[in-house]
Amino acid sequence: MKNFLLLIVGVLLGALAMYFYCCQPNAELAINAPKGLITPDQAKILDAAYTPRYQLISDSIVTRKGGDNRSSWYGLADVRDYLTYAENEAKELGYTMNGVRIYLGAHPDQNGEAGYTTMFFIPTGKAYKADASMFNFSMQLGSEDIPGGGGLNMGGDGIPPSASYPQ
Repeated sequence: MKNFLLLIVGVLLGALAMYFYCCQPNAELAINAPKGLITPDQAKILDAAYTPRYQLISDSIVTRKGGDNRSSWYGLADVRDYLTYAENEAKELGYTMNGVRIYLGAHPDQNGEAGYTTMFFIPTGKAYKADASMFNFSMQLGSEDIPGGGGLNMGGDGIPPSASYPQ
């Protein structure tokens, strides 16, 4: 009888602990700031440091009115959908996706005018290792582009294309 009573008390204490651990109403998860966040002032410094490079390209290559494109805009839904798509594609290609690399590119020339500068995402990751691997190096920073992984482009241009930060 004593053991049965201890069992009942243990079950009740366990249920109570689980309630407080995972079933609290209005419990909010903490949102951690990612590494690499910058302030608006730091963004202005980076933008200003880019201006001479932009002017060199815009003045010598892209001679259309309004200059070359200086930014790309992507909708949240497009970026989230792309990340989900790229992770699934990486698995199919035998990789574990761990990030994206953003490249600068340019659209092809059309009608005698140079194409606008663009930015595009390419998935990065590591090839799967054998399950019996003795060491886990998955926390290493940086990664290779996933061969055959699809990229994301076609973000919106700046308004106007030559507008600097902030728009």
